[in-house]
Amino acid sequence: MRVESSDGVSVAIHDFGGSGPTLLFSHATGFHAHCYQPIATRLSESFTSFALDHRGHGETPRPDDWQVDWDRYGDDATVAAEAIAPDGGLVAFGHSMGGASLVMAALRNPGLFDVIVAFEPIIFPNMPRRPGDDPSRMIAGARNRRDSFASFEAAFDNYASKPPMQFFDPEILHAYVDHGFEPTESGVTLRCAPEHEARTFEMGGTHNLYDRLPEIETRVVVVSGKVEVERSPAGIAERVAERLPNGTYIELPAGNHLTPFMDPDATAQLIRDAV
Repeated sequence: MRVESSDGVSVAIHDFGGSGPTLLFSHATGFHAHCYQPIATRLSESFTSFALDHRGHGETPRPDDWQVDWDRYGDDATVAAEAIAPDGGLVAFGHSMGGASLVMAALRNPGLFDVIVAFEPIIFPNMPRRPGDDPSRMIAGARNRRDSFASFEAAFDNYASKPPMQFFDPEILHAYVDHGFEPTESGVTLRCAPEHEARTFEMGGTHNLYDRLPEIETRVVVVSGKVEVERSPAGIAERVAERLPNGTYIELPAGNHLTPFMDPDATAQLIRDAV
Protein backbone atom coordinates (compact mmCIF):
# COMPACT_ATOMS: atom_id res chain seq x y z
CA MET A 1 0.00 0.00 0.00
CA ARG A 2 1.16 3.56 -0.64
CA VAL A 3 -0.23 6.76 0.86
CA GLU A 4 0.63 10.37 0.16
CA SER A 5 2.50 12.30 2.82
CA SER A 6 3.97 15.81 2.86
CA ASP A 7 6.38 17.06 0.17
CA GLY A 8 4.78 14.68 -2.34
CA VAL A 9 6.32 11.63 -0.64
CA SER A 10 4.56 8.31 -1.26
CA VAL A 11 4.90 6.28 1.93
CA ALA A 12 5.15 2.50 1.63
CA ILE A 13 3.10 0.46 4.12
CA HIS A 14 3.67 -3.28 4.36
CA ASP A 15 1.01 -5.80 5.44
CA PHE A 16 2.55 -8.51 7.65
CA GLY A 17 -0.75 -10.35 8.22
CA GLY A 18 -2.03 -11.97 11.38
CA SER A 19 -5.38 -11.72 13.15
CA GLY A 20 -6.74 -9.46 15.85
CA PRO A 21 -6.40 -5.72 16.56
CA THR A 22 -4.36 -3.64 14.13
CA LEU A 23 -0.72 -3.04 15.08
CA LEU A 24 1.63 -0.59 13.34
CA PHE A 25 5.44 -0.78 13.52
CA SER A 26 7.50 2.39 13.05
CA HIS A 27 11.23 1.83 12.54
CA ALA A 28 14.47 3.30 13.84
CA THR A 29 16.83 5.54 11.88
CA GLY A 30 18.69 3.69 9.14
CA PHE A 31 16.43 0.65 9.28
CA HIS A 32 13.10 -0.15 7.62
CA ALA A 33 9.73 -1.82 8.05
CA HIS A 34 10.78 -5.42 7.35
CA CYS A 35 13.26 -5.46 10.25
CA TYR A 36 10.18 -5.86 12.47
CA GLN A 37 8.48 -8.60 10.48
CA PRO A 38 9.96 -11.35 12.68
CA ILE A 39 8.37 -9.64 15.69
CA ALA A 40 5.06 -9.36 13.82
CA THR A 41 5.23 -13.07 13.02
CA ARG A 42 5.51 -13.86 16.72
CA LEU A 43 2.40 -11.75 17.31
CA SER A 44 0.37 -13.13 14.41
CA GLU A 45 -2.21 -14.79 16.65
CA SER A 46 -2.76 -11.57 18.61
CA PHE A 47 -2.52 -8.75 16.04
CA THR A 48 -2.87 -7.89 12.38
CA SER A 49 0.44 -6.15 11.76
CA PHE A 50 1.56 -3.43 9.38
CA ALA A 51 4.77 -1.41 9.18
CA LEU A 52 5.79 1.72 7.31
CA ASP A 53 8.98 2.83 5.62
CA HIS A 54 9.75 6.44 6.55
CA ARG A 55 11.01 8.72 3.78
CA GLY A 56 14.53 7.89 2.73
CA HIS A 57 14.26 4.38 4.18
CA GLY A 58 13.22 1.09 2.66
CA GLU A 59 10.87 1.56 -0.27
CA THR A 60 9.85 5.15 0.52
CA PRO A 61 11.80 7.78 -1.44
CA ARG A 62 12.81 11.17 -0.14
CA PRO A 63 12.71 14.48 -2.01
CA ASP A 64 16.06 15.11 -3.70
CA ASP A 65 16.60 18.44 -1.94
CA TRP A 66 15.16 17.45 1.47
CA GLN A 67 17.39 18.54 4.35
CA VAL A 68 15.80 16.33 7.07
CA ASP A 69 13.04 17.73 9.24
CA TRP A 70 11.86 15.31 11.90
CA ASP A 71 8.34 16.72 11.80
CA ARG A 72 8.05 15.19 8.32
CA TYR A 73 8.71 11.77 9.83
CA GLY A 74 5.69 12.57 12.00
CA ASP A 75 3.75 13.26 8.81
CA ASP A 76 4.72 9.83 7.46
CA ALA A 77 3.62 8.04 10.64
CA THR A 78 0.34 9.98 10.72
CA VAL A 79 -0.75 9.18 7.17
CA ALA A 80 0.26 5.52 7.58
CA ALA A 81 -1.71 5.17 10.82
CA GLU A 82 -4.76 6.91 9.36
CA ALA A 83 -4.63 4.67 6.28
CA ILE A 84 -4.74 1.39 8.20
CA ALA A 85 -6.97 2.56 11.07
CA PRO A 86 -9.23 5.34 9.77
CA ASP A 87 -11.54 4.94 12.79
CA GLY A 88 -8.70 4.94 15.32
CA GLY A 89 -8.12 2.33 18.00
CA LEU A 90 -4.64 1.48 16.73
CA VAL A 91 -1.87 -0.25 18.69
CA ALA A 92 1.64 0.84 17.69
CA PHE A 93 5.26 -0.01 18.41
CA GLY A 94 7.88 2.60 17.63
CA HIS A 95 11.62 2.14 17.95
CA SER A 96 13.93 5.14 18.43
CA MET A 97 13.04 7.60 15.63
CA GLY A 98 9.95 5.51 15.00
CA GLY A 99 8.78 6.03 18.57
CA ALA A 100 9.11 9.79 18.22
CA SER A 101 7.21 9.81 14.91
CA LEU A 102 4.31 7.87 16.44
CA VAL A 103 4.08 10.29 19.38
CA MET A 104 4.04 13.13 16.83
CA ALA A 105 1.13 11.38 15.11
CA ALA A 106 -0.72 11.08 18.41
CA LEU A 107 -0.29 14.81 18.94
CA ARG A 108 -1.78 15.54 15.50
CA ASN A 109 -4.64 13.05 15.71
CA PRO A 110 -5.56 12.27 19.34
CA GLY A 111 -8.02 9.55 18.38
CA LEU A 112 -5.61 7.44 16.34
CA PHE A 113 -4.06 5.19 18.97
CA ASP A 114 -5.26 3.11 21.89
CA VAL A 115 -1.67 2.64 23.03
CA ILE A 116 1.84 3.34 21.75
CA VAL A 117 4.81 1.31 22.93
CA ALA A 118 7.80 3.59 22.37
CA PHE A 119 11.20 1.93 22.74
CA GLU A 120 13.79 4.61 23.61
CA PRO A 121 12.08 7.30 21.50
CA ILE A 122 14.27 10.18 20.33
CA ILE A 123 12.50 12.93 22.26
CA PHE A 124 14.92 15.37 23.87
CA PRO A 125 14.65 18.95 25.13
CA ASN A 126 15.21 21.20 22.13
CA MET A 127 18.90 21.75 21.29
CA PRO A 128 19.23 23.88 18.13
CA ARG A 129 22.45 23.19 16.26
CA ARG A 130 23.81 23.14 12.75
CA PRO A 131 24.17 19.85 10.88
CA GLY A 132 27.70 18.60 11.41
CA ASP A 133 28.11 20.07 14.91
CA ASP A 134 27.55 16.77 16.73
CA PRO A 135 30.63 14.51 16.69
CA SER A 136 28.82 11.48 18.06
CA ARG A 137 30.00 8.03 17.09
CA MET A 138 26.62 7.08 15.59
CA ILE A 139 26.67 10.05 13.20
CA ALA A 140 30.23 9.39 12.13
CA GLY A 141 29.50 5.69 11.73
CA ALA A 142 26.46 6.39 9.56
CA ARG A 143 28.29 8.89 7.37
CA ASN A 144 31.15 6.46 6.79
CA ARG A 145 28.96 3.40 6.33
CA ARG A 146 29.81 1.18 3.40
CA ASP A 147 26.83 1.36 1.07
CA SER A 148 27.65 -1.19 -1.67
CA PHE A 149 28.53 -4.88 -1.80
CA ALA A 150 28.99 -7.45 -4.52
CA SER A 151 25.86 -9.35 -3.45
CA PHE A 152 23.20 -9.69 -0.76
CA GLU A 153 25.21 -12.58 0.69
CA ALA A 154 28.35 -10.45 0.91
CA ALA A 155 26.42 -7.72 2.71
CA PHE A 156 24.97 -10.21 5.19
CA ASP A 157 28.36 -11.80 5.87
CA ASN A 158 29.90 -8.37 6.46
CA TYR A 159 27.30 -7.33 9.04
CA ALA A 160 27.21 -10.74 10.71
CA SER A 161 30.95 -10.58 11.38
CA LYS A 162 31.15 -7.44 13.53
CA PRO A 163 29.23 -5.50 16.19
CA PRO A 164 26.59 -4.42 16.68
CA MET A 165 24.78 -6.40 13.99
CA GLN A 166 26.57 -9.63 14.76
CA PHE A 167 24.36 -9.72 17.86
CA PHE A 168 21.12 -9.31 15.88
CA ASP A 169 18.68 -12.19 15.60
CA PRO A 170 19.68 -13.84 12.28
CA GLU A 171 16.15 -13.56 10.87
CA ILE A 172 16.13 -9.83 11.54
CA LEU A 173 19.59 -9.36 10.05
CA HIS A 174 18.49 -11.20 6.90
CA ALA A 175 15.41 -8.96 6.71
CA TYR A 176 17.59 -5.85 7.09
CA VAL A 177 19.80 -6.90 4.19
CA ASP A 178 17.15 -8.44 1.92
CA HIS A 179 14.88 -5.38 2.07
CA GLY A 180 17.42 -2.67 2.92
CA PHE A 181 19.50 -3.15 -0.22
CA GLU A 182 18.54 -3.04 -3.87
CA PRO A 183 20.29 -4.59 -6.89
CA THR A 184 22.57 -2.51 -9.11
CA GLU A 185 24.66 -3.36 -12.17
CA SER A 186 27.67 -4.07 -9.96
CA GLY A 187 25.98 -5.69 -6.94
CA VAL A 188 23.69 -4.25 -4.26
CA THR A 189 23.47 -0.84 -2.61
CA LEU A 190 21.77 0.53 0.49
CA ARG A 191 18.32 2.05 0.01
CA CYS A 192 18.92 4.42 2.95
CA ALA A 193 21.85 6.56 1.85
CA PRO A 194 24.55 6.93 4.55
CA GLU A 195 24.35 10.72 4.35
CA HIS A 196 20.59 10.63 4.89
CA GLU A 197 21.00 8.41 7.93
CA ALA A 198 23.74 10.67 9.33
CA ARG A 199 21.67 13.84 8.85
CA THR A 200 18.70 12.19 10.52
CA PHE A 201 20.87 11.45 13.57
CA GLU A 202 22.21 15.01 13.52
CA MET A 203 18.78 16.60 13.54
CA GLY A 204 17.23 14.31 16.16
CA GLY A 205 17.51 16.88 18.95
CA THR A 206 16.04 19.82 17.04
CA HIS A 207 12.29 19.09 17.01
CA ASN A 208 10.06 20.48 19.77
CA LEU A 209 8.07 17.34 20.66
CA TYR A 210 9.49 17.21 24.20
CA ASP A 211 7.88 20.56 25.00
CA ARG A 212 4.50 19.37 23.73
CA LEU A 213 4.34 16.03 25.52
CA PRO A 214 1.89 17.32 28.18
CA GLU A 215 -0.67 17.88 25.38
CA ILE A 216 -0.80 14.20 24.42
CA GLU A 217 -3.65 12.15 25.93
CA THR A 218 -2.77 8.83 24.27
CA ARG A 219 -1.55 6.06 26.56
CA VAL A 220 2.17 5.68 25.88
CA VAL A 221 4.39 2.99 27.37
CA VAL A 222 7.97 4.28 27.22
CA VAL A 223 10.58 1.53 27.39
CA SER A 224 14.35 1.75 27.80
CA GLY A 225 17.25 -0.57 28.15
CA LYS A 226 19.67 -0.19 31.04
CA VAL A 227 20.28 3.46 31.88
CA GLU A 228 24.01 4.15 31.84
CA VAL A 229 24.28 7.67 30.37
CA GLU A 230 21.84 10.43 31.31
CA ARG A 231 22.09 12.23 27.97
CA SER A 232 20.98 9.25 25.89
CA PRO A 233 17.69 7.78 24.62
CA ALA A 234 17.66 5.42 27.62
CA GLY A 235 18.58 8.20 30.04
CA ILE A 236 15.80 10.53 28.89
CA ALA A 237 13.07 7.86 28.60
CA GLU A 238 11.73 8.11 32.16
CA ARG A 239 11.48 11.89 31.90
CA VAL A 240 9.55 11.51 28.64
CA ALA A 241 7.09 9.17 30.35
CA GLU A 242 6.67 11.55 33.29
CA ARG A 243 5.77 14.44 30.97
CA LEU A 244 3.04 12.41 29.25
CA PRO A 245 -0.37 12.62 30.98
CA ASN A 246 -0.91 8.88 30.34
CA GLY A 247 2.68 7.75 30.19
CA THR A 248 4.27 4.81 31.98
CA TYR A 249 7.90 3.79 32.06
CA ILE A 250 9.58 0.39 31.90
CA GLU A 251 13.33 -0.20 32.20
CA LEU A 252 14.82 -3.44 30.89
CA PRO A 253 18.03 -3.82 32.93
CA ALA A 254 19.47 -6.34 30.49
CA GLY A 255 18.45 -4.35 27.41
CA ASN A 256 19.99 -1.68 25.22
CA HIS A 257 18.94 0.52 22.31
CA LEU A 258 19.03 -2.40 19.86
CA THR A 259 17.18 -4.95 21.98
CA PRO A 260 14.22 -5.19 19.54
CA PHE A 261 16.65 -6.52 16.92
CA MET A 262 18.49 -8.82 19.31
CA ASP A 263 15.53 -10.39 21.09
CA PRO A 264 12.33 -10.46 19.01
CA ASP A 265 10.71 -12.93 21.43
CA ALA A 266 11.07 -10.56 24.39
CA THR A 267 9.97 -7.60 22.27
CA ALA A 268 6.83 -9.42 21.15
CA GLN A 269 6.02 -10.24 24.76
CA LEU A 270 6.66 -6.63 25.75
CA ILE A 271 4.01 -5.52 23.25
CA ARG A 272 1.52 -8.13 24.48
CA ASP A 273 2.05 -7.07 28.08
CA ALA A 274 1.71 -3.37 27.30
CA VAL A 275 -1.60 -3.91 25.53
